[in-house]
Amino acid sequence: MIIELRRLWTKRQIPMLQNLRAARMERVERFYLIDQLLRSQTGGVSRNALLDRLGISLPTFKRDLEYMRNRFWAPIVWDSSTGKYRFDFAQAGADRYNLPGLWFSPREAHALLVLESMLQQIQPGVLTEHTSPFRVRLEKLLENSIDDREQLRRRIRILTMGGRAVDFAGFSLLAHAVLKRRQIHLKYEVRARGELTERTVSPQRLVHYRDNWYLDAWCHLRCGLRSFAVDAIQEPSLLDKKAKSVPDKALDRELASSYGIYSGQPDNLAVLRFSVLRSRWVAKETWHPEQRAEIAADGRLTLRLPYLHDDELIMDILKYGPDVEVLDPPALRQSVHEKLLQTRALYDA
Repeated sequence: MIIELRRLWTKRQIPMLQNLRAARMERVERFYLIDQLLRSQTGGVSRNALLDRLGISLPTFKRDLEYMRNRFWAPIVWDSSTGKYRFDFAQAGADRYNLPGLWFSPREAHALLVLESMLQQIQPGVLTEHTSPFRVRLEKLLENSIDDREQLRRRIRILTMGGRAVDFAGFSLLAHAVLKRRQIHLKYEVRARGELTERTVSPQRLVHYRDNWYLDAWCHLRCGLRSFAVDAIQEPSLLDKKAKSVPDKALDRELASSYGIYSGQPDNLAVLRFSVLRSRWVAKETWHPEQRAEIAADGRLTLRLPYLHDDELIMDILKYGPDVEVLDPPALRQSVHEKLLQTRALYDA
């Protein structure tokens, strides 16, 4: 009696164990493994060998095969003469077979969809042409893609502040020029001086900084590297000339070594000291890749960072009001002091 009960318990546990093993292997991973197994055995693979390797039940296996045939046009056939499954690439439509992105697990695919959704929220519509094929391929891997899209819209938000509108057609042309390494001719509005200049540039990269897009490029008019606000670029046109190539190290040295969006080698070191309360936030912030931060025994943070032009740095300092003090250099301290006096004069008037 005990032996019979053990046999009965074992028979009932087999499906449960198979379900547990199936849960450990994501469905997308099974597709990729099926593809590997069938390609590695020219004569085909038996059903039992596939089930054992995949760790799934026969109904689940059949559903996987049906999905691969219908969604990815997999030419998988059952060879009754050998009792094995194999690929038949001679059948019609076999050339359409493809497993796009099957190296992604569902969790990874969801994460990539989140990133794509975030990118669209950063600049709606600007990169849709470039990212939509990527999104379609990812969604094909997820059975509940419709729910995923809705959840992404509802559950993930990016709140931008100070973002300036970018022309979709113009941005697409700039992106094309950057990737294809082509020169472009454009008109650029230098807002600080209220001037409109014409120039030819060799695009190097697109940069998203503080909710706005910038084009790092070699300016043939100025014979040097410049960073252009994309929203200030007018009438860009693609030229049939190869873009001048600038090494990444040179780009970083010239355009990313100083504080903020300004180009050039930094020649000053700002030393800022924050209040105990504000230090708790600033300690987690990155103002500059080469910054140095120290927290004193009293809890106040001292931040040291290189800069060339102080315009953007002063704006960042002023937003902290009485929670920050400029210790060095004296010229920066004096500039902040003057700005505060001018602001006070406006409110005292």
